[in-house]
Amino acid sequence: MKLFFNLLVIVLLAGQAQAQAPLVDPSIKTPKAVMDDFMDQRFGMFIHWGPVALRGTEIGWSRTTNMPAEEYDNLYKEFNPVLFKADEWVKTAKDAGMKYLTITAKHHDGFCLWPTAVSSYNIMNTPFKKDVVGELAKACKKYGIKFCVYFTVLDWRDPNYPIPVSGSKEMRPNADMNKFVKTMKDELTEIVKRYHPYMLWFDGNWESPWKNEYGVDIYKTLKTLDPNVIINNRLGANNEHPKLSPTILGDYATPEQKIGELNMNDPWETCMTICNQWAWKPNDKMKTLKQCIQTLAKTSGGNGNLLFNVGPMLDGRIEARQVQRLKEMGDWLKIYGESIYGTKGGPFKPNEAFAATRKGNKLYIHVFERKSATLALPALKDAKVNNAGFVKGGKVGFDQDANGVVTLQLPQTLPDENDAVIVLELNTNAENLPVI
Repeated sequence: MKLFFNLLVIVLLAGQAQAQAPLVDPSIKTPKAVMDDFMDQRFGMFIHWGPVALRGTEIGWSRTTNMPAEEYDNLYKEFNPVLFKADEWVKTAKDAGMKYLTITAKHHDGFCLWPTAVSSYNIMNTPFKKDVVGELAKACKKYGIKFCVYFTVLDWRDPNYPIPVSGSKEMRPNADMNKFVKTMKDELTEIVKRYHPYMLWFDGNWESPWKNEYGVDIYKTLKTLDPNVIINNRLGANNEHPKLSPTILGDYATPEQKIGELNMNDPWETCMTICNQWAWKPNDKMKTLKQCIQTLAKTSGGNGNLLFNVGPMLDGRIEARQVQRLKEMGDWLKIYGESIYGTKGGPFKPNEAFAATRKGNKLYIHVFERKSATLALPALKDAKVNNAGFVKGGKVGFDQDANGVVTLQLPQTLPDENDAVIVLELNTNAENLPVI
């Protein structure tokens, strides 16, 4: 009986070890130095755009829900965004203080924004006939912005993908996933060789036809083409976007439309819209400047990046109001950027009152609202505050008691109503403080 029990334990432990085993050889994973550089960027632009802008409905998802598939699939024949200028899009990102840009080269509708030789359903068969992906890559290089590409792992239009529309229980009888994966690999090879993206942002990995084995195959192919290309956690088969683990394929987690939780171990990036819809929608409600800035601060305070989405209009322009809102964020970053770029999150968990970031011996406290004359911070037991003052501003009075609790004296009016940043100079490296 004891022998049987021991054998059972061995089998269970072996199964658990196998379940936790990395999906790919760790030696081909993206180098830590590359990931550290990515996380130092902190702020990027997401762009959802394609022929669907002609209707102002959601990209991919509105196919069959807002219009018949045949109508959606033929929008490209009238897609002619004559006011598109890659330089203006990238300059908007630059002025916003963004460090990287990610374009939906291919969304779930299957339309390709580059002149692929793999499919005729691409930008060169529209009246526009310009390589959007290529022009953005060139403009990003000009303005010093890191160029990234979004790519779907499902395509409801492709006859080799089993599911014809979102939520369909009927499968295409002649679909062939091996051929579909071959198409993906060919398209991705074009993208990597032609445009050399810094990062690939995958999506659409939750439907049943997609298996981990396909993702692993593509990951290996991509790492052969470029060992340093960064890959998010939506290439393997899973729906755990906020998470990262040995059993989830990819380099970083991707919480969507919500700010990720403080995590000092696993890199992550929140993707969020500046309005409500990912693709352009007329009169879509836009976030206030306070919401935008505090989202960035809370994301950085949680040790994550923010990929902030805009949806350009049918004529190729980003709405002027969105451009203005992003510029306002950039103006804030010109003053407070030192508290965002290249920082670590913590050691305090972000909340509605404040968030914290840190770099060297400096601890930045992002104050969101003056609720009283003082702001008490959780105890810093392993550090002493030597000085306190607003970034590019005056000194701030403070006390630190025997338990390490720091109480900041706030002025009657904060120097910035959206996020006033106080920098605390410590007697030790703030980056080494444990999460409190």
